[in-house]
Amino acid sequence: MIVHGFAGIGWSEALAARGLSDVGLELDTAACRTRIAAGHITVQCDVTQYPTWRFKGRDIEKIDSPPCPGFGKSGKKLGLQDLPRVHQAIEDLSRGKDTRAKIGDACLDERSILTAEPMRWHYDLQPRWICMEQVPSVLVVWQQYAEILCSWGYSAVAGILDAADYGLGQTRKRAVLIASREQNVQLPAPTHGGLGQPPQVAMADVTGWGYTQRPAPSVTGGGTYTGGAEPFGNGTRQAMKRAMGTPLWADRVGVHHLRPSIAECARLQGFRPGLQFHGGAGQKHLIVGNAVPLPLADAALAAAGAFAETSMAVAA
Repeated sequence: MIVHGFAGIGWSEALAARGLSDVGLELDTAACRTRIAAGHITVQCDVTQYPTWRFKGRDIEKIDSPPCPGFGKSGKKLGLQDLPRVHQAIEDLSRGKDTRAKIGDACLDERSILTAEPMRWHYDLQPRWICMEQVPSVLVVWQQYAEILCSWGYSAVAGILDAADYGLGQTRKRAVLIASREQNVQLPAPTHGGLGQPPQVAMADVTGWGYTQRPAPSVTGGGTYTGGAEPFGNGTRQAMKRAMGTPLWADRVGVHHLRPSIAECARLQGFRPGLQFHGGAGQKHLIVGNAVPLPLADAALAAAGAFAETSMAVAA
């Protein structure tokens, strides 16, 4: 059973494309409605309060993408100042000592402690394999997880992956952790942009407009805490304007702004056509922009061994 904490839609769609399913634990109502409408098993709950004992006695696999605003490039970046506290909470949880409440109260950003939450599940359930994803600045935390998991007998690796290297029409770098109790793991090798490989996918090949010879810049949740209508940041939009009128750019017919629609953002994230996102416009942008891109999720899951049994079943 694949248990998915902070369950957006990206990992689940990648699993479904391979014939697998997960049990998603998610608090946000719009995200839950999106998951349920897409056919994904969903429990609306506060992940930090949900008991792990409900899954004991089963073979468990674990996926987590904790919220990342405090660790991102924009905003106050209070999460970065909270890193020593997060490291301590993870170390404590790895020894069966739950100090989340005390350390969480001391954090400058109340969301920072959520990055330690997966360790509670790892300690209690010892999943067969683990995949986690966050913004690049969280790599040091994933490296701590990897070190702890290796001390428990796992094979584990942490590093930075760019979704554009796996066929996505968007440059999107993410810190990932991949671990397994059953096989040696390593970061997945790129499939696009290297010697003898297909080129990276250009933005215009996905959306019909934009950069013609390179992937799109990273799609965000829209620029505000509640989501918004500017998935591309101001600096990104200025760079786009400088490319206009050159062979590096394809004009957007009949539209005079650089704001991609929700459907275009979804395509740039690798989502299947027709997938419906619920909530208001801001919430939809958040659901799409916060998701792990499907090609990156698929590559990480394959590296963890998530598809090994399905592959054997097909071969048989």
